[in-house]
Amino acid sequence: MNEKTTRHPKADTSSIITNFIHLRNPWVTAWWSFAFPGFGHILLCSYVRGFLLVIWEIFININSKLNLAIIYSFTGQFDLAKEALNTKWLLLYVPVYIFAVWDSYHLTVEYNKFSVLADRDESQIVTAKISAWDINFLEKRNPWIAAAWSFLMPGLGQIYDQRLPTGFFMFIWWTTITYFSNILEVIHLTFIGDFSQAIASANPQWLLFMPSIFGFAIYDAYVHAVENNKLFELEQSRFLKENYQDPDFKMPV
Repeated sequence: MNEKTTRHPKADTSSIITNFIHLRNPWVTAWWSFAFPGFGHILLCSYVRGFLLVIWEIFININSKLNLAIIYSFTGQFDLAKEALNTKWLLLYVPVYIFAVWDSYHLTVEYNKFSVLADRDESQIVTAKISAWDINFLEKRNPWIAAAWSFLMPGLGQIYDQRLPTGFFMFIWWTTITYFSNILEVIHLTFIGDFSQAIASANPQWLLFMPSIFGFAIYDAYVHAVENNKLFELEQSRFLKENYQDPDFKMPV
């Protein structure tokens, strides 16, 4: 393999994941980090950094009682919000939170530059990988199906996109948050009309994690499927050009 194919790689394929870079809006990744630290990095396919930031966010948030304080503040119970908030943990929360937003924005800008260089270099794209664990190959996937699976259960859309580590990571955390928030019990009590008991059963500290994770799982699965299809078309066009196109063919202007 020559230097041209390795200096600016476009994608890397393993049996459990296809990881690649593409152009992104820095403000979108920064917004997702603002909504939930770690999500911006997962969107960038910087998975280790993203997973660690998600775990940190949940751990610090639970110990600082931040979500509980937010609920009390939204309902005008400011004294209860002050009483619930643990400032010892909260002071650890702020610098890493700001870093997550800044770093996701900064990485997006740099990844965009690298993506342009990778496209110009026409770096090699591996289309299939077979191992004892799994089989992964580049194919077109329906973005709406990916979004639909994430709508039914966050993490399933990522598994459909052949991003198994991300899918199972989100799947496990969604299950954990669902259990501790008592959301299924709340839904059951709501359906039978016992609204007061439903409110009493909800755990707001865990419940407030759900909108961000739910929304991100749908968005991430959809966007990754779209970009995966673009990668498939890029590899296919290069293959056809190198193997079937007449060298004297003049591209239309």
